[in-house]
Amino acid sequence: MTLELLAPARNLAIGIAAIDCGADAVYIAGPAFGARHSAGNSVEDIRALCDYAHRFGVRIYVTFNTLIWEEELDEAARLLRELAEAGTDAFIVQDPAVERLAPEGTLLHGSTQCAIRSVEDARRAESLGYGRLVLERQLSLEEVRQIRSAVSAELEFFVHGALCVCYSGQCYLSAYLTGRSANRGECAQACRSLYDLEDASGKVLERGKALLSLKDYRLLERLEDLAEAGVQSFKIEGRLKSLSYVRNVVRAYSEALDELCRRHPDWQRSSFGRVSGGFTPDLGKAFNRGYTTLFLDGKKGRWASPDAATSLGEKVGIVRRLLRDGLLVSPVSASLVLHNGDGFSFVLPDGSVGGVRADVAEGMRLRCKPAEGRREGMTLYRNYDAAFERTLDTEAPVRELLVAVQAHTDGLRLSLEAVTEDGRKASAGIQGEAAKDPARALESLRSQIGKRSGAYRFHLTQAPSEAPFLPVSALNALRRTLAEKLDAQPVRMTPLQEGHPDPSVPFPSSLSYKANVANSLDREIYAERGVTRMEPAYELTHPEGAELMRTRYCVRHELGLCPRQDPRERPEPLYLRNNGRRLCLGFDCARCEMTVSEA
Repeated sequence: MTLELLAPARNLAIGIAAIDCGADAVYIAGPAFGARHSAGNSVEDIRALCDYAHRFGVRIYVTFNTLIWEEELDEAARLLRELAEAGTDAFIVQDPAVERLAPEGTLLHGSTQCAIRSVEDARRAESLGYGRLVLERQLSLEEVRQIRSAVSAELEFFVHGALCVCYSGQCYLSAYLTGRSANRGECAQACRSLYDLEDASGKVLERGKALLSLKDYRLLERLEDLAEAGVQSFKIEGRLKSLSYVRNVVRAYSEALDELCRRHPDWQRSSFGRVSGGFTPDLGKAFNRGYTTLFLDGKKGRWASPDAATSLGEKVGIVRRLLRDGLLVSPVSASLVLHNGDGFSFVLPDGSVGGVRADVAEGMRLRCKPAEGRREGMTLYRNYDAAFERTLDTEAPVRELLVAVQAHTDGLRLSLEAVTEDGRKASAGIQGEAAKDPARALESLRSQIGKRSGAYRFHLTQAPSEAPFLPVSALNALRRTLAEKLDAQPVRMTPLQEGHPDPSVPFPSSLSYKANVANSLDREIYAERGVTRMEPAYELTHPEGAELMRTRYCVRHELGLCPRQDPRERPEPLYLRNNGRRLCLGFDCARCEMTVSEA
């Protein structure tokens, strides 16, 4: 089985860093139509990233996963063609029109925005021509297994990073509150806002809490379970994340997948190259709102981070005393070391998060500028470890393609035969002289051939008993010749699953998951599948009381108010209130789902 670690990239530099840290594939946005409006990249940068990635057999997937309006079809087709010519290996898409717009032979992956959370959803998405399906994050392992047994497409699953509280691709909360559509890449992240929770009588049950903000996903210890359930691509969220975040998280998950491949000889990574040296990853120091495995085991849990919708960081201790020029801290651990330049956070009484940076750290005494809201007895967290960040920046790992070299002699002629990890071959030879010191000549051969040239790390796997004398410059030139010959051959990349449209797969007569159908080409595609009615897009119609999101997360369960937890009757429905706006919470107990609707 082939396993892929799929890393996010906001830009070219982060994409290269992800590859150097062990990513098997990178997903990145082009100039338009990506579901992160502020993370676009030029076609030229995509081309440069593809060129760098392909030398290691790493794939580049371009996110093309917003809905496409009628007037944008020509632009979309042009951009798809340019990105394909730049070397893009596959496009991650939501809008089925892309299948008709893309150049022939283009590989498409069904985005998580397609809301693939059942066997029926998966079959329909596969029938649109998607060779890979990006599954809904709120699935259990058992549901993943069921989908795996029902489709032949590859399966991709998020394993780390931020979580949308809503089922992917079906959130209209941002559009309702701000006019910014999540399905057009402009999500305002209303789920991270602070809300009051009220019951039907107007009683405030919770005040100023991030009641829709989930913790971050972390499945580092569950990769084996996912692989055995049929997942082939393990996806890290974070196309808006920093360079240091991507380096840290990618390295941690790459090391974990390497360990799985060591334990399972029939498992292998989808790209090539050994990553060595550099920093030691630490997910505790990565941006996170606390970690959760969500519904992976088929059980509800405490999934929310209601006290802070941002990363507080690692707990440092309690502020024992406020000083004129800073803080004195009682640490949680005697081994804790603080550094000059560390960043710290704390929760303010109104539920927002404050912060301060240590100009000087003297043990547990922090010299810093005054910070609004600081108080004795508050819990202090470190959300920026200056020493660790310096390590991430200065101690980058190195990725090298391993090349096995066999050396042979025929009289005084030395011949080298090289084979790369992916099976490419090259040979080179040179005439030497009789060696006055044969042992030294052989050691020079081993030393000079076993070095790096370009992306290749050569190692001598077979050497003659004696070697002719060759100057170091000649041996180095011989090694560089091998590298040039290998570069002239394309890497033998692991093939991706191809998708094939299948019009015979039935669709329901009306579609709600694709309620925001955007153009006539979409309507034509769905009409071919027998869809007679498309429910209108929320962004266009704003029907009274419209459902804005649906989720497996439940505020009642989170607060211990679920009837299964506490059968006492309470005035319902419940409402969320923020800045004078009110949202109604509904509870579909038969499905164990919560809805958020207009009030």
